Amino acid sequence: MKKGLTILRRIFLMILGLALGLTLYFTNAQKILGNQLPMPFGIGIANVLSGSMEPTFSKGSLLIIKETQEIKKGDIVVYQSGNSLVVHRVIEIQKDQITTQGDANNTSDPVFNRSEIRGTVIAWIPYLGTMLSLVRTPVGVIILLLLAFLLIEGSFRRQKDEDEQELEAIKEEIRRLKQESDKQGKDNIEDKY
Repeated sequence: MKKGLTILRRIFLMILGLALGLTLYFTNAQKILGNQLPMPFGIGIANVLSGSMEPTFSKGSLLIIKETQEIKKGDIVVYQSGNSLVVHRVIEIQKDQITTQGDANNTSDPVFNRSEIRGTVIAWIPYLGTMLSLVRTPVGVIILLLLAFLLIEGSFRRQKDEDEQELEAIKEEIRRLKQESDKQGKDNIEDKY
């Protein structure tokens, strides 16, 4: 049971560390480098900020995006429109001119050039985008760090308590053996007289 909890705690701390590291990376890439969709290794993540793609995915979903310029009609793409990113479905392709539309929208978006496409959506996880958005705030980072500290501190404290109990059990065993030894020594002395 203890070993299972320790493993679970370590896994949780690794996930927490990974989330914090990715949050810092993506925040720095966006704010310092001005890259709205950093894509290390050709994969990026984005949070859905509107309901324009419902029912396919909702506001607050986390999108996983693969960098590509090869698209076909029906793909859900992410493209740069000014300083913001748009995630809509391709409804028409004419050479390098692309037309998209949100699944919940009645009208299509303005036509844009294929070079503005950052990638295609390959998967999405409902609600995780909302949680990641919270983590990207200063309060969220503080909460994450506090959780990590509490988990680590709790782990050390629990280990210290277990060590103290083990040490106390050893001391008790030494006392018992000493008393037993003293009693046998006393019995041996009495036997001689």
